[in-house]
Amino acid sequence: MAEWIMAAMVLLGGFFCFVAGLGVLRLPDVLIRMHASTKAGTLGSGLILGAGAIYFADAATITRALAAILFLLVTAPVAAHMIGRAAFRKGVPLWQTRIEDGAEEKLNR
Repeated sequence: MAEWIMAAMVLLGGFFCFVAGLGVLRLPDVLIRMHASTKAGTLGSGLILGAGAIYFADAATITRALAAILFLLVTAPVAAHMIGRAAFRKGVPLWQTRIEDGAEEKLNR
């Protein structure tokens, strides 16, 4: 039964990593691209690391996999936020959208 769970996790993880890569290549805007790369990439990597932890099933490997998953979950949103903020401040053109939240006035002070 563990082999089926690991196989499903690896296949789902590979699918989500593929979708993340495809999103980075095909999506039109920096903000949308970073959303695809952080959400799908983190989920795909987490699933693959979880499958590796189940396969090896020793304390050292499980600890390393959990630490890597935790690191991804903490750093990916922060990195995406900083990339989005830098793109917004730099004035990178967005895809047929307009920002109407008042952030432009606050950031340009």
